[in-house]
Amino acid sequence: MVKRQAEAIKIDLQQFAVENAEQLEAFRMRFISKKSVVGELFGLMKDVAPESRKEFGMIVNEVKQAADNRFKELIEQLENTKGQTGEMLIDLTLPPVPNELGTIHPLSLVRNRIIEIFERMGFNVSEGPEIEDDWHNFTALNFPENHPAREMQDTFFIEKNPDIALRTHTSSVQVRVMENEKPPIRTLSPGRVYRNEAISARAHCFFHQVEGLYIDENVSFADLKQTLYHFAKELFGPETKVRFRPSFFPFTEPSAEMDISCDIDNPKGCQLCGGSKNICKGTGWVEIGGAGMVDPNVLENSGIDSEKYTGFAFGMGIERITMLKFQIRDLRLFSENDVRFLRQFTSANL
Repeated sequence: MVKRQAEAIKIDLQQFAVENAEQLEAFRMRFISKKSVVGELFGLMKDVAPESRKEFGMIVNEVKQAADNRFKELIEQLENTKGQTGEMLIDLTLPPVPNELGTIHPLSLVRNRIIEIFERMGFNVSEGPEIEDDWHNFTALNFPENHPAREMQDTFFIEKNPDIALRTHTSSVQVRVMENEKPPIRTLSPGRVYRNEAISARAHCFFHQVEGLYIDENVSFADLKQTLYHFAKELFGPETKVRFRPSFFPFTEPSAEMDISCDIDNPKGCQLCGGSKNICKGTGWVEIGGAGMVDPNVLENSGIDSEKYTGFAFGMGIERITMLKFQIRDLRLFSENDVRFLRQFTSANL
């Protein structure tokens, strides 16, 4: 009986005609799927006497192999038929999907340019974790216990006792470099930082910094000034003027704020401010970062002999510099992923 069923199925296989995809699917459902006539034969195995199962299995497997081979033949036959009749597998009436090239984000453009300038002066690039402990983010950098940055209103803490927070600056990377390397050290630390600030056109709860560190014997404030002079003229142009104003940072002494000229005397208007002077407030100067000589306590905290070595450090916000370079007036545009904004930098050249 099983042999007669098998032979009948083989005949049906050969006589089944397929002219389109729907008929091919019908063949698959009838002869290949689990609920097919071949599948029903396999289901009869449980009722076959043990001494007859070997012969039964050979007959059913032969039918299954025949169904698989016929299915492959029909697929190839259908494809050849489509090629001969000129039937298209692609619907040309569908609207095209444009294959547009993207562009580098403006923050990445400026970050890469800053790194390029300092690499030519011998600085390497170092990176570190964005989730930091108290030692690397505050204590090793000479922050006093009552410093405002240690409070919840200024910093995003993940846990307390011990304090674990999202880093507030990339100076923590510099601490890690000083702990693991011996002077001379010349490194640049770019990265994302976090501060608990209200989001506006001029501030955000996260932004990007790049900080530099140079430690060696006989490093002076004059070395710091000449390094930053060169950087400013390379990035903003040879006519750029630079000035330093005394300031205070826990990790440097003496410390200074660095300003660049805003071309306010240009008859066409203030170029860096886009003509409205909304950044320099009409003073002709724009602050781009802070700098200073590394505090001896910071050197000692990282295991560096402050009697033998001195160094300088500087830091600046990449968003601020990008806004100046491209005359962008809203900080939030950098993180909104608006392609209309990003397309403007397709041909940007720094």
